[in-house]
Amino acid sequence: MKENMLRAISANGGIVFCGVDSTQIVRKAEQLHKTSAVTTAALGRLLTAASMMGMMQKNTEDTVTLRVKGNGPAGMLIAVGKGDGTVKGYLENPIVELPLRPDGHLNVGAAVGRNGILSVVRDLGYREPTIGQVPLVSGEIAEDITSYYAQSEQIPTACALGVLVNPDLSVACAGGYLVQLLPGATEEEITRLEKNIAGMESVTNLLARHCTVEQIMEQVMEGFEPQLLDTAQAEYHCDCSMERTRRILKSLGKEELNRLCQEEEEITARCEFCDKTYKVHLPTFIRECF
Repeated sequence: MKENMLRAISANGGIVFCGVDSTQIVRKAEQLHKTSAVTTAALGRLLTAASMMGMMQKNTEDTVTLRVKGNGPAGMLIAVGKGDGTVKGYLENPIVELPLRPDGHLNVGAAVGRNGILSVVRDLGYREPTIGQVPLVSGEIAEDITSYYAQSEQIPTACALGVLVNPDLSVACAGGYLVQLLPGATEEEITRLEKNIAGMESVTNLLARHCTVEQIMEQVMEGFEPQLLDTAQAEYHCDCSMERTRRILKSLGKEELNRLCQEEEEITARCEFCDKTYKVHLPTFIRECF
């Protein structure tokens, strides 16, 4: 897979851009979770945002977890992005059927729900993660991410996210970008940036016409002499393992494990992110660990 994510900064350092073609990521998510059209779009947008927010961390092992809990039928959505560009996610209710919006687009806001909370948990390797929470603005994800940055981190941000779903429920394309104003941005630059973004087509229209992330960046950053900072290969990747499963079981303690063993000698753990299962024979596990 070729690199599909990049970060760039304006020549004077006042504007930073991060963009990704997340088509393969969202295709993998749809195949794993067997989502309907509107939930593919909802989870796909959240995965796209998480992949970029993860990439914007300093270290490859840093993680950003986005948790959306609205009052819509999709239930809770979670996406975890890492500093190396990988991302994973899941949602409570993968099958939701809703009428299209009046403009013909999938009604992601109704599926997610417009009343609820967006939580952003950053694990940067310190003793405790940092947690920010904001009320949902629309449930459409991009507006909610923009609101989070404005309220929780006080960073003026423009966020665009898109997922185009084919009639057969496969993913035609997906992607997005984040643009943030740093303290060096002038009023003239802000006006120019707003004009650039207002004149652009949607992310899905651009990707459907085979525009690259770099070409999208050039449109957003036109007039700012953008300098490429770095690129990455963003992909859907779950880091679950038998070792991690055993670690979680051990944390329950011997007493709880003995209680579980009385009910059933073999326990099966299923990963919500990738649907893999891990079987552990409890009597043997208890003897080995305790």
